[in-house]
Amino acid sequence: MGIELPLAADIYVAVLVFCIGACLGSFITCAADRYVAKESVLKGRSKCPVCGHTLGFFDLIPIFSYLFLRGRCRRCASPIPMRCFFTELLTALVLLATYLRCGFSFVTVEYVFLFSLLLAVALIDRDTMEIPDGLVLAGAIAFLIFLYPHGGDILKRLGDGVLGALVYGGGMLLLALLMDRVLGKESLGGGDIKLFAMLGLYTGLACGLLMLLISCITGLLFSLTVRKKGSGGEFPFGPAIAVGATFALLVGQDFIGWYLSLIL
Repeated sequence: MGIELPLAADIYVAVLVFCIGACLGSFITCAADRYVAKESVLKGRSKCPVCGHTLGFFDLIPIFSYLFLRGRCRRCASPIPMRCFFTELLTALVLLATYLRCGFSFVTVEYVFLFSLLLAVALIDRDTMEIPDGLVLAGAIAFLIFLYPHGGDILKRLGDGVLGALVYGGGMLLLALLMDRVLGKESLGGGDIKLFAMLGLYTGLACGLLMLLISCITGLLFSLTVRKKGSGGEFPFGPAIAVGATFALLVGQDFIGWYLSLIL
């Protein structure tokens, strides 16, 4: 799928991808927090939310700063949210897995962009119960941009993607309308439906079903742990969709092949 690299170069790129992933995780976490707080994403230095101390270079090294500082601010010793460390490490591991799976290719670049968007979606939805339309639109545009560099049969991939978007976006819309009528309240947010439609472009029909299944299972688990007080039983579904899409895109084909081998 990608360009074959010598072993030394392959290891170097893998380490570089891990480092880039950690940096992206740190940036996206900061950007999501600023978006939720209605602050500028691009302007202003990072500060401790408790004492206001402007963070320096050694406070901002992804993953390692959290470990070296033992999860506390250097100035006031206030706890640093563990999700900062978690998202940095998780993003680094996901992007490393993407490189190991897709190699030195445009597919890796495409998925790095998409998974970064999904992290932003998960963090923002977790805090606001909303998924910004701009992130969904950016994902759809990226699909079109990478159609040619992705390689393979462009028209086939476009057709499968559009079909996936219609089936999973439209299907979830119909299901939501039905459940709204039965329950007498909103059962699935419009942002979740749009996100399913956008991700259907990438997964197509086959892997889209796996994405939906993993999303529902993960969402059920999330509902037991992150349901917000006073929300009427609602919980953010965006993080679960992000998990389902990431799993489906990275290992979906292999998983489906393994499952079919058990029953055929």
